[in-house]
Amino acid sequence: MNLALWILQGLLALSMLASGGMKFANSKAKLVSDFKMAWATDFSETQIKFIASAEIVGAIGLIVPSATRIAPVLTPLAAVCLAILMLGAARLHFTRKEPLAPPLVIAVLCLVVAVGRSGLV
Repeated sequence: MNLALWILQGLLALSMLASGGMKFANSKAKLVSDFKMAWATDFSETQIKFIASAEIVGAIGLIVPSATRIAPVLTPLAAVCLAILMLGAARLHFTRKEPLAPPLVIAVLCLVVAVGRSGLV
């Protein structure tokens, strides 16, 4: 179970880091035109950078606390926060009539990590 959680955490962290890094490194106009992220038109540049920062910090939170064993309670907290962020993304995609499966799947996987690392199972 521990190995499966580490693999899941690693994949989620890479996904969030890539997604957040792309949003952070590119302008709103480039996200809309080059990356076909139409949802970005609903947000300001600052809001997009905030979302990107949350994804990057969440990715770090999925790995570093558990790996260093310094405040490991932060790992399930980061996973829950990322799940909430992804549920918000799913809601946005639903209202825009866009596919909502990807953020929902990521949210569920984040909740699996949260439960697995919380010690409840």
